[in-house]
Amino acid sequence: MTYPIPVHRRLLFAACSLALTAATTLPAGAAEDMIRVFMDHARILKLDRTVSKVIIGNAGVADVTIADPQTIVLTGKSYGTTNLVILDQAGDAIVDERILVSVDEANTVRVFKQTARSVYSCSPSCEEHVPTASKTP
Repeated sequence: MTYPIPVHRRLLFAACSLALTAATTLPAGAAEDMIRVFMDHARILKLDRTVSKVIIGNAGVADVTIADPQTIVLTGKSYGTTNLVILDQAGDAIVDERILVSVDEANTVRVFKQTARSVYSCSPSCEEHVPTASKTP
């Protein structure tokens, strides 16, 4: 004997199928073509040429500092993507890459209340994470 599948389960199945289809249609290597950094973490970029100028597309997403003539420190400030362009003394691009700033999934919990989302950093105890741009002094 067969039972009809409830409408909400059919919709859930359709949504999951659509999400899987979208994920498998992304260009191969799309995520690998980015420089990844976690929010509120720094990443060191060592370069083979001397840096003259550094340009970040959206300073609200990531920040960049020149540590020395061949070392850049990239810091994730908020979730999202932007781009990073680093020029040498001749004005040629040493780096021209997309930056992906994401949360370190290992020690976080997300709480969804209707359309509101809260992210808690749980190491060693859970505290709500407030993005740097909206923190008050």
